[in-house]
Amino acid sequence: MGTVAVLGGGIGGLATSYYLCKSPQIKKVIVLESSHRFGGWLWSTRRSDGAVFEHGPRGIRPAGAVGRNTLNMVEDVGLEKEILPVTYSHVASKNRYLYVGGKLHKMPSGISGLLQKVQPFSRPLMFSLVKEIMVKKSQEEDESVYSFVSRRLGKELAEIAVDSLCRGVFAGDCRKLSVRSCFPVLYNAEQRRGSLILGMLLGSGPGPVILPGCLAQRSVKESWAQWSLKRGIESFPEAIIENLQQSQKAELHPNAAVKKIDPSTPGWKVHLEDGVISADYIISALPAKALSTVLPPSCPQLIQQLQDIAMATVAVVNLEYDGSILPVMGFGHLVPSSEDRALLGVVYDSVPYPQHNRPGALTTRLTVMMGGAWFQEAFGDPEAVNEEALLTCALNAVRCHLGVMAPPSWSRVAVHKLWLKTVRTDADL
Repeated sequence: MGTVAVLGGGIGGLATSYYLCKSPQIKKVIVLESSHRFGGWLWSTRRSDGAVFEHGPRGIRPAGAVGRNTLNMVEDVGLEKEILPVTYSHVASKNRYLYVGGKLHKMPSGISGLLQKVQPFSRPLMFSLVKEIMVKKSQEEDESVYSFVSRRLGKELAEIAVDSLCRGVFAGDCRKLSVRSCFPVLYNAEQRRGSLILGMLLGSGPGPVILPGCLAQRSVKESWAQWSLKRGIESFPEAIIENLQQSQKAELHPNAAVKKIDPSTPGWKVHLEDGVISADYIISALPAKALSTVLPPSCPQLIQQLQDIAMATVAVVNLEYDGSILPVMGFGHLVPSSEDRALLGVVYDSVPYPQHNRPGALTTRLTVMMGGAWFQEAFGDPEAVNEEALLTCALNAVRCHLGVMAPPSWSRVAVHKLWLKTVRTDADL
């Protein structure tokens, strides 16, 4: 296959390049990243005193084919001794909260949680599950997450639990996100079994077969719910980069923004600010909007479809407090849009990963996530937003939700800026 140009040096582009370099058919892999650093949203701050703060994802789930595959790669790049596992029995796995009606409510778990009435829900969740089996299968190719859940499980679950979940996972509006794209397991369960419950019990169809390596087998044996790395999640892309450099097939180019791509005979021409790169194939790991701006004019339909895919801007505020300041112990809490459209949720980082605290001192680390699909509504233009205003909003949320009146000993604001457009589901494309 000769030379492959990979556009984008986030975790998607790096993982793609990693597998390409393993193929004997590939002679060269050229990775083009527009910024000064690789890794994308896998971004960690490691302070000189030993504390670690995550500005993007802070934990990775080991379950399923994707989870096994990720752990296999972690093992391949030599990070198995850096793993920080969090088991299902850990308090961070068992205790997750919703902030509704000005109060924290622990999400129900286990059989007892399903059988009892638990605030903020008006009745036991078992009623919704029993009713779900009788709901007819949809004939539509796709629908919003909100429509799907409210149809099968009721509006209350959709408006509180699922709305909050979509804000925490996707920073998106469940009324506009595609269930087929965001929750394919649920979509397939209905399509194949006619019921989510039956789909969960009987299986919703075959998936990719990924043989587990030693690390993935260990995750099952020890019942991991999620995991991180001792020096932060950014250690993962850093290890992949080191692997690529040792392969002698890969060329890594930071500060190499792609201006346009053109078909040529043979292959493609990739135009950069300071030159042109030739490749037999191109694989894009760019955001949809970014790819739409570099495609040749001969692809008008694809360009339009890419431009119609929405992205959201998310503000991430990391906070460190002296002492133990949390009124509850758990992974964190999410906030439904009906409660506060600006605030997505708060993660209690010190609970699942105390290893990232400053050694030799009792501290509490929190991450406040804000904006998402509501960023412009709450904070205005992402390019003009005041970071002090974001910090103030985060501190007010911590005071109101957790009763923490003391000022933080350290803080950092990161704004992940992407393109905001009207959201459309995959069915619209």
